[in-house]
Amino acid sequence: QLQLVESGGGLVQPGGSLRLACTASGFALDYYVIGWFRQVPGKERERVACINSRSDGSRGDSTDYLDAVKGRFAISRNNAKNTVYLRMASLKPEDTAVYYCAADNHACSGRMDYWGKGTLVTVSS
Repeated sequence: QLQLVESGGGLVQPGGSLRLACTASGFALDYYVIGWFRQVPGKERERVACINSRSDGSRGDSTDYLDAVKGRFAISRNNAKNTVYLRMASLKPEDTAVYYCAADNHACSGRMDYWGKGTLVTVSS
C-alpha cells in the first residue's frame, strides 16, 4: 500500500523554526516529484515547495518555492530514509496552516497522485 505520512508539526512562536518530515511506505520517494502544500480553513490550498525526481536522470534536488516562503523554507531529501523534509525558519503567524506532502510521477501541482493526511503548524505567541 502506497502511503505518505507527515510529522513534525506543532505550536511555535513567531520567529521560530520547525522541520516537517514526509515519509513514504510502499514506494521510493526519490523517483517521485514531491510537493509540500498548506491550507487554512476557508482558503484555497497553496503550493509551498517542490523538489524534482531522479526519474529524469537528474539528482532530484531541483527545488521551487512559493514567493512568500523563499529564503525561509527549504525542501530536501534523505533517500536512505525515504523521507522529504521541509525546514521552516523565521516563522510568521500567516504560516499557520495544515501542511500536506504529496507525490507524483510527473508534476508538482494540486493534482498529485498521492497525499498525506497533513500535520498542523501553528505560529503564535
